Amino acid sequence: MAIEHISDTARWVAVYRAMESERPDAIFRDPFAKRLAGERGEEIVDQIPRGRATAWAMIVRTKVFDEVILDAVEHDGVDMIVNLAAGLDARPWRLRLPRELRWVDVDLPGILEYKASSLRGETPNCDYEAVAADLRDAAVRCALFERLGSGAHRALVVTEGLLVYLTREQVGALATDLRAVPSFRRWLIDLASPRLLEIMRKYWARQLEAGVSPFQFAPEEGTKFFEPFGWREVVFRSTTDDARRLRREMRMMWLWRFMSRFSSSKRRQEFRRFSGTVLLEATTPPHSGALNE
Repeated sequence: MAIEHISDTARWVAVYRAMESERPDAIFRDPFAKRLAGERGEEIVDQIPRGRATAWAMIVRTKVFDEVILDAVEHDGVDMIVNLAAGLDARPWRLRLPRELRWVDVDLPGILEYKASSLRGETPNCDYEAVAADLRDAAVRCALFERLGSGAHRALVVTEGLLVYLTREQVGALATDLRAVPSFRRWLIDLASPRLLEIMRKYWARQLEAGVSPFQFAPEEGTKFFEPFGWREVVFRSTTDDARRLRREMRMMWLWRFMSRFSSSKRRQEFRRFSGTVLLEATTPPHSGALNE
């Protein structure tokens, strides 16, 4: 099977970053992506259905996350980025970040060791730390969050491409544990709708389930899911809107837009929130919970 382990998805997405970086009109440059993806990443993309046709969505997500992160650092006083399930993200090396910014990558040991080996000799642009941890272990997770939170004034938590692989209960527990840390003020996520989840499962369920990483989380209530856990939406960036802005729309998107003109305002809003990048802000204290195995 193309996907043998959850960490293989990091190689998959790294191929898309490499594809974009090689374009003369690239919307971002990741000079490390091809190296990180390796032959294994190319093999995965070539084997999965619509492997290259769906690159646009991940490319748009990468660019929008770049924009939100840089804006938070420059204008929101963020002094720490906590990147959960960081995978092969090379932002500490490729983005222009303040030297004093603390960036912490958290992921399983294998993928972090591979990234460190692949980037040996490269210098990050900020104060970088990699932490090997299994976020499914509640005790490990809470201890890590407490340690990191105590060293930050205003942290931004990033979970790019993570939540869709978790259950509702696991996402709720993660939201609770993040909210328990006072300095974890904002949380950047990507969010799929139930309709998008159906499409993703149709294309890739067999490959992902074989790798013990099925798609699961796409709440019908959208970002309101997070409110009982002490988080509220402050920014929603529609993937379709950003794809048009960035000139990275999927083929035939113009037809989708044309057809949507004849839909109700409710359906048009549902289409706009088909998928997106969301910035959440901490509000009320959370309920208790744990992200159990």
